[in-house]
Amino acid sequence: MEPLLFASRERLDAALDIFLASVADYPGFDPERGYTPKEREPLDALSDRYLRAFESALRFFRTWEQVREAAPSESFRDLLLRMEKLGLISAAGDWLTLRDVRNRIAHEYLPDELARIYAALVGAGATELRRLRAQAGRLT
Repeated sequence: MEPLLFASRERLDAALDIFLASVADYPGFDPERGYTPKEREPLDALSDRYLRAFESALRFFRTWEQVREAAPSESFRDLLLRMEKLGLISAAGDWLTLRDVRNRIAHEYLPDELARIYAALVGAGATELRRLRAQAGRLT
């Protein structure tokens, strides 16, 4: 089953690469400004890439459990606590917040809320996903 874990790690790395590329090119967001559809493209890409990176991380966590543990976690919180114990993530609570950001992306928001979402993606989201990348290498 190790090839399964390796493939999951490769998909995670690919999703992180593209998300972190968007973070590096983040143009900032001004909630007072009206954006054209073309100007929104990098922001939309950032959001979409975050969703993919977050989901890839969760699939990696579940794959790791499937390969290395006798029984899967009973809840999302239990899964995160296990990943925290392994040192893959800094804190389960942080990932619950990141999940909330993921859920908020799926809905239309006022510009002020979008500014908070983008700030969370390029701030805490990027920091935690970079940490995951560094830690995942030692477990696979």
